[in-house]
Amino acid sequence: MGLQQVCCGIYVYALVLLIFNNPTTVTAGDIVHDDDLAPKKPGCENDFVLVKVQTWVDGIEDSEFVGVGARFGTTIVSKEKNANQFHLTLSDPRDCCSRPKNKLAGDVIMVDRGHCKFTTKANVAQAAGASAVLIVNNQKELYKMVCEPDETDLDIHIPAVMLPQDAGASLEKMLMNSSSVSVQLYSPRRPLVDIAEVFLWLMAVGTILCASYWSAWSAREAAVEQEKLFKDGSDELRNMKGVGASGVVDINTTSAVLFVVVASCFLVILYKLMSLWFVELLVVLFCIGGVEGLQTCLVALLSRWFKRTGESFIKVPFFGAVSYLTLAVFPFCLVFAVVWAVNRNFSFAWIGQDILGIALIITVLQIVHVPNLKVGTVLLGCAFLYDIFWVFVSKKLFHESVMIVVARGDRSGEDGIPMLLKIPRMFDPWGGYSIIGFGDILLPGLLIAFSLRYDWLAKKNLRAGYFLWAMIAYGLGLLITYVALNLMDGHGQPALLYIVPFTLGTFLTLGRKRGDLKILWTRGEPERACTHFQLQSTEESNEEK
Repeated sequence: MGLQQVCCGIYVYALVLLIFNNPTTVTAGDIVHDDDLAPKKPGCENDFVLVKVQTWVDGIEDSEFVGVGARFGTTIVSKEKNANQFHLTLSDPRDCCSRPKNKLAGDVIMVDRGHCKFTTKANVAQAAGASAVLIVNNQKELYKMVCEPDETDLDIHIPAVMLPQDAGASLEKMLMNSSSVSVQLYSPRRPLVDIAEVFLWLMAVGTILCASYWSAWSAREAAVEQEKLFKDGSDELRNMKGVGASGVVDINTTSAVLFVVVASCFLVILYKLMSLWFVELLVVLFCIGGVEGLQTCLVALLSRWFKRTGESFIKVPFFGAVSYLTLAVFPFCLVFAVVWAVNRNFSFAWIGQDILGIALIITVLQIVHVPNLKVGTVLLGCAFLYDIFWVFVSKKLFHESVMIVVARGDRSGEDGIPMLLKIPRMFDPWGGYSIIGFGDILLPGLLIAFSLRYDWLAKKNLRAGYFLWAMIAYGLGLLITYVALNLMDGHGQPALLYIVPFTLGTFLTLGRKRGDLKILWTRGEPERACTHFQLQSTEESNEEK
């Protein structure tokens, strides 16, 4: 297997990775009930907020759980220092649909979901003297508690909080094994902007910047080599296109459209088969791609200092000719990926995941090329529709956003899938990660890398070229994505909804204004004088004389 076959393998693998292309915010609790259209009325008009439930067992601080406040009841304080501790007790009967047998006297009562309305439970608990009611869901997810349209008994003056099933089981175990359990309820506000989003923005822009310059540098070297062959009149010129010695894979319009179909099918398969073993399989695939990407990047960098080692080759079975430098780097890349895979659940594992992911993205952008603006428009246009459909429209068909469910790794028992760049939210009291899918970098990156290759071949400076403006447009599009993400209270957003109009719109507008649109759309590279044919023409004219 030669270099071109390996490159094609990376390209195919990249298409699989591209299905994950939505940034979102992964928080401590997943709220599954989308009821923004639920009616609001006096006594039932609270905003839904995540609530921290801090516990103390026999006076010693213990676990902290996360719930969601109800639409009804009093609002929960936002600052921990203003929250009071209350004794926790288990309801009897457990569903709290009738008056509890035990005296509450200001206690927080924990009840099971079911058999009557949420507001009925809250009213019964309030009448029994409870200071708050914790309703335990019968599933692991959180659920937004709303009021029925015809409800009138909404004079509720205690807070009501929904807890997931596993949190309820833990609290019940504490109550059974301890003499005293106290809880404290508060709902800290999230910062408008977290520094993690700034670093994620810099990471995405920097990755495209590095990949574009590497791609343009390689294209310029190939162009120089081509000009030499023209001058020498070498027979190699006839075979250059077919051989693909540079190992570059050009996307065409057919493959751009086919990508959306294949990616959609694969996304549905992931959604349906999402489980622990399937995530493990994705981790293995990610490690294979990450090792290849990291090795390619390191070899390209180190070959500048160890040129002789990089140009010395040895024949390896199955892989063909491999440089000594590649053989030296490969064990390190393999160990790095294995160490990350083994420790991926640790808090610091995001660093290794981002390194492997960035290396893979840079490698793919160097190998996979958009040959002209026509293919780039088709690819980004299809991805634009694809992203919107699977983030927003899929909710109507599957009752939840398929893209976000797959990206978070719901129902898999894992904290999301690995095909994402992520950074922990540093100043967010709720923790979690800010994430961005590979596709939100790769797809626009293909067009931006094309713009820099064109600028260099056309000998355009930054201001007169297209690369600078494409990069600015991408940065603005991604910035608008995070603004929308925060305005939507952390709900996942399709980044390409904002990035594609900015990036592609800027490219098309500038090309039309400068008169380059026809060349950009069809050829994808400036016309260059062919020295070889000029020499032939001169010789023929001399013979005629």
